[in-house]
Amino acid sequence: MSDTEKNAAATTQEDVVESPDVHFEPIVKLQDVKVKTHEEDEDAIFKMRAKLFRFDTEGNEWKERGTGDVKLLKHKETGKVRLLMRRDKTLKVCANHYITDDMVLSPNVGSDRSWVWNVAADLVDDEAERQLLAIRFGNSENANKFKEAFDEARKNNKDLAAGVKPEKKEEKEEDKSEDKKEEPEASKDAEDSKEEKKD
Repeated sequence: MSDTEKNAAATTQEDVVESPDVHFEPIVKLQDVKVKTHEEDEDAIFKMRAKLFRFDTEGNEWKERGTGDVKLLKHKETGKVRLLMRRDKTLKVCANHYITDDMVLSPNVGSDRSWVWNVAADLVDDEAERQLLAIRFGNSENANKFKEAFDEARKNNKDLAAGVKPEKKEEKEEDKSEDKKEEPEASKDAEDSKEEKKD
C-alpha cells in the first residue's frame, strides 16, 4: 500500500461521523424472572467478607472453597440462625448449615484472623456432608466480631432447641431505657415535694 493510499484511507475514516442516536430493536423480548434465593424469610444479623477453606482428608490438605460474604441469617418465624456463604461473582453456595451447639470455633494454628470448626451436615450442592471448615478474615478484629456473632447464634439455637425463648437485645435495651425514664420522674417528684416543704 502506497503512502497516498494510506493518506486517502485515513481521511475517509475521519470524514465518517458516528451517530450517537443509534437504536436497535431486540429480536427476542425476554420476560423478567424472579430468582428465589431462599433468604427472603431471613434477616442478616452478621455479614462480612472472608475466605472459606475445607479440609480434604484424602489429600491431607486445606482446599479453598471460595471467597465472598459470610452471613449469619436468622429466620423470621422460627428464630433459628444458619451460616450462609456465597462465592463472589458466581454467587454459588460454598457453605450452608445451621449453627448447632456442638460447633465450637477454635483458633487456627499460627493465625489470629482465622477459625476452624466441624460441621455435621453442610448442605452444598444439595448434598449433606461432614466437613472440617476454616474461615479467614482480613484482620483479627473482623475475626473476633465473627466469633462473637457465631457464639451468640450458637446460644440462640441452643435455647430454641431446649424450648427456652431467647431474649432479644432490643427488648433489653427498651427495658433499660424505660427504667432510666422512670428514675428522673421519681427524682422530679421528690424535688417538688422538697420545694413544697420549704414554702
